[in-house]
Amino acid sequence: MATEASAAAPMANGTAADDDGTVIPESALVPEGEAVVYEEELLVNPYSMKLWLRYLQVKTEAPFAQRRLLFERALKSLPGSYKLWNMYLRERKDKIKHKCVTDPAYEALNNTFERALVFMHKMPRIWLDYTRILWIQRKVTKTRHVYDRALRSLPITQHDKIWKQYLSFVKEAKVPEMACRVFRRFLKLEPNEVEDYVEFLLKHDQWNEAAALLAKALNRDSFVSRKGKSKHALWLELCGICTKHAPHIKNLAVEPIVRGALRRFSDDVGRLWTSLADYFIRLGHFEKARDIFEEGINTVLTVRDFSMIFDAYTQFEETMISAKMEEDGDEEEKDEGEDELEVEGDDLELRLARLQFLLDRRAELLCSVRLRQNPHSVHEWHRRVKIFEDQDAPDKVIKAYAEAVQTVDPEKADGKPHTLWVAFAKYYEDNDDLDSARDIFVRATQVKYRATEDLASVWCEYAEMELRHDNFDLALKVLHKSVSVSDKVAQMKDITSLPVQQRVWKSTRLWSMYADLEESLGTLESTKQVYDRMIDLKVATPQILINYGHLLEENKHFEDAFRVYEQAVNLFSWPLSKELWLAYLSKFTARYQGSKIERARDLFEQALEKIPAEERRVVYVMYAQLEEQHGLVKNAMAVYDRACREVSPAERFDLYLLYINKATEFFGVTKTRPIYEAATQNVPDSRVKDVCVRYAQLEQSLGEIDRARSIYNYGSQHCDPSKNEDLWEAWNSFEVKHGNEDTFREMLRVKRSVQLQFTQRHVNATDAGVAIDAQGAAKRQKVASDMEALERAMMDQTMEQLAEEQSRSRGGDIIATGQEQVSAMPIAAANADEIALDDDDDEDEGGGGEEAVGQKRKAQLGALNLTEKAVPAAVYGGFAEGGEQKGALERFKQGGTQDDPPHPPDPPSPPPISLGMPASGGGPRMMVLCGGWGARARCVAPLLW
Repeated sequence: MATEASAAAPMANGTAADDDGTVIPESALVPEGEAVVYEEELLVNPYSMKLWLRYLQVKTEAPFAQRRLLFERALKSLPGSYKLWNMYLRERKDKIKHKCVTDPAYEALNNTFERALVFMHKMPRIWLDYTRILWIQRKVTKTRHVYDRALRSLPITQHDKIWKQYLSFVKEAKVPEMACRVFRRFLKLEPNEVEDYVEFLLKHDQWNEAAALLAKALNRDSFVSRKGKSKHALWLELCGICTKHAPHIKNLAVEPIVRGALRRFSDDVGRLWTSLADYFIRLGHFEKARDIFEEGINTVLTVRDFSMIFDAYTQFEETMISAKMEEDGDEEEKDEGEDELEVEGDDLELRLARLQFLLDRRAELLCSVRLRQNPHSVHEWHRRVKIFEDQDAPDKVIKAYAEAVQTVDPEKADGKPHTLWVAFAKYYEDNDDLDSARDIFVRATQVKYRATEDLASVWCEYAEMELRHDNFDLALKVLHKSVSVSDKVAQMKDITSLPVQQRVWKSTRLWSMYADLEESLGTLESTKQVYDRMIDLKVATPQILINYGHLLEENKHFEDAFRVYEQAVNLFSWPLSKELWLAYLSKFTARYQGSKIERARDLFEQALEKIPAEERRVVYVMYAQLEEQHGLVKNAMAVYDRACREVSPAERFDLYLLYINKATEFFGVTKTRPIYEAATQNVPDSRVKDVCVRYAQLEQSLGEIDRARSIYNYGSQHCDPSKNEDLWEAWNSFEVKHGNEDTFREMLRVKRSVQLQFTQRHVNATDAGVAIDAQGAAKRQKVASDMEALERAMMDQTMEQLAEEQSRSRGGDIIATGQEQVSAMPIAAANADEIALDDDDDEDEGGGGEEAVGQKRKAQLGALNLTEKAVPAAVYGGFAEGGEQKGALERFKQGGTQDDPPHPPDPPSPPPISLGMPASGGGPRMMVLCGGWGARARCVAPLLW
């Protein structure tokens, strides 16, 4: 205090000095100007805080010595002001921060802090600033003492502010003993902050205390890591400290700690086992380390942990061998007779043998790990047995099989558990121990399997073993025992709740094998008993019954075979009875052929009743072939006709082609017309064009050009020109070969009309899918009416053009019917290759000859209200020469010309073709072709719109 007071005193020569030695004249200390006012006010009110602060603010630019005197005077009047002390200390720190720590100014600052703490000892900021100044001066002891005084002076609620800086100080001080003592004091206040202390200890190699503190913290259930570490991570850290620094750990039992972690955490057991083994290795307990490795390998549950432990184990053994070899290389050679040399040599060989034994056991140990994961894995048990077989260890194989069949639960098995029993028995069989194999099979048949097929497989393998050793009677007895069932159980409707041993008689595999053995080793009667028993128990399948029928046929018991087939088709419904019906019908027709035709027909009718319509085609074809070969052709045609109507639409086209071929073969091509007409009505719309093309080609080959053209016209209504070109190309070729300009124009008109029709359908469908129902209907009606009006206008214009062209070119007749004008089809030119037939179409009707025919035709034509027009001479060609020219109407009525040459009478005319047309526009709705066969007697009356 004396020094502080004397620092501001005037010097003898009228000057003053600052802390840094700066000499200040005494005149500068005398108040002047505004300072005089403050001095006067302070004389009146020296305890005014605001007045001192304003005075200091006025003296901001004054020298520090002057401001220091003001601070001293203010603090003398107000020693309890934190604000004044804080401002004073901050200015003094700023004044000396550029000076060396050995400067006396630092000591003066320390004294000032001591003076301030007399009054400000409850202010933590003053303490912290003081300790920071002391640490800058590297006064470790004094700094520690100040921290201790601060902790004693401040309330405990403010200790956290001091401890934070205190701990940073002891870490930087690099005095481990002091830091340890400070940390121990701090942990009494905050025990959960042990991690900082542990980190400090680990940096300074204090492993024992660090492990002890971490273990103590983990034993507290309330401990929560302040650094966000989980207890799992802290346990692993503790185990790592204990195992890696084993010689330094004195106060902890490391093995119980690691084993506790093994029980607590199952995801890092491999790492923990290797750490525990490493602990004993570092202590030099090598045998204990081997025991730990073996225990770890035999207890882990995952392949990852096993691989980690096994790799560490092999590395340890290799290290031991390398260390032994280096040790032997450094030692001096000794005599061969000395015992010590023999011991050393034996030790090295033992270590090599240990390593080799470990490597040889790897596959077995790995299999054990997988079995510990899932002891009910059948595949892993088979793999384990295979390992022992490769090692040529029969004792281990038998032990493995015995352990497998005892461990695997059939209800929980992953795989087929019966394969273990079968493989076990086969192992004894391969080693010529049939009695033991039979015992294994007997025990296997008593296991409660999950499915009947597992038990059936055991019985079958049992029987096959007896067959391999030519014990046929024993095999039959085994199978007979397997399918034996009481009448009470056989009559039960629900047997799912019964044990598998009482349900195995339902296995078709057992019955099939039993029947095959009886067929091969027994008699026909015994085999029949087996098959009949299957039928009675309702375990027979369609294939078994077919085999039964084959057996009876081979032994010439045909009626019995047919009886079996009859029972079979009654037992099974479609589609299981499909193969039975086909076999039954084919066998019956092949056996009796036409001798029992009525019975065969009844069988076919029964089959057709029970078979769905879409599957009847094969039966219909067989039925028709039977009638062709052994019955009546008329019946065969009736069967084909019935088949074409009843089979599914997708199969009708091919069936109609077969029908047409058969009709052509038996009756000629003229009888195929009704079939073609029926085909156009029954086949799907997508195949109508194909039928029409074939039909038109037929008529074309017969010289019926107009009929062929009408057929093309009808087929065109079902053929979109933009998608299907076949019919249109055929029609185009036909018109090029047999038509004229008018018929070709008519074909093009029909093509445009059909294309418009399909386009209209597409537009209507699109509008219906997008628009609202009511608006859509109105739009479609309007479009339809507009299209109809457009078509009528186009048709009227086309017909006028056709009429003019025909009148100009060939003088064709224009027939007026009602208000519409329709162009009659021109009379076809005479064909030189055509057969001249009689024009009388109605001679079979007994109408009185030619006069009756003429009168009838006149009456028909009169009803049509036809008018007669003049026909150009070019139309008649040579027929008009030398005689009177007759109009088309007169020739039409008479059915010929006067100059026609005589020709033989016509065969009976075919019925008129009636082809239904679509109701919409684009072509005639009905086309009627009159029947005559003569070239000039054909009439075509197309009824257009």
